[in-house]
Amino acid sequence: MSTRLVFVRHGQTDFNRDRRLQGQIDIPLNNTGRRQAAQLARSIVQDAPDVIVSSPLSRAHDTALAVAEVCDLGVTTDAAFLERGFGQWEGLRDEEIKQRWPHEHAQLRAHQPVEGLGVEDRPVVAARVADAARALVAEHQDRTVMVVAHGAAITLGITELLGLDTTGFQGLGGLENCHRSTLTPLWRDPEGRAMRLLSHNVTPDFT
Repeated sequence: MSTRLVFVRHGQTDFNRDRRLQGQIDIPLNNTGRRQAAQLARSIVQDAPDVIVSSPLSRAHDTALAVAEVCDLGVTTDAAFLERGFGQWEGLRDEEIKQRWPHEHAQLRAHQPVEGLGVEDRPVVAARVADAARALVAEHQDRTVMVVAHGAAITLGITELLGLDTTGFQGLGGLENCHRSTLTPLWRDPEGRAMRLLSHNVTPDFT
């Protein structure tokens, strides 16, 4: 049996639907998100994880609980898996940010640091997610660890775990709601310092 690290993005929220930047605001799942979480749980029960860890934000935690219930597992939370903080921009749409902060918006889109607005730097997010993930892999070797978290945090964490440039690499697309990505440690590094991507943005059966 090999160690697997499965990242899952939470189900849909009203902010997702309305294309508002959530960041670390605690926005709950909407009805669609709750249905997605239930469908996710049903789709993986035959290949259930051994451990489930979640961001403490309710949209991730409630998604994790839906999976945990059908898999007869508990859920622990870890603030390392919080979404990237977007400071003053949280709750706003992209066009609002672009209109009010055109220079800073351009910096964000160019993957450059944004100063003075409380926007968390990409490498900082990548490191906190990857470090926590590596600790879980080291603790639970030969098991499947599921981490339920957020779009930007997951993308940056995976980028770091693959040894790619977290300041500017743009080749890894973000996860959609309740989609998942699976990584495994390289054979030469069983504690997960170096990992490879087995699958990315895999959809559950939403039928």
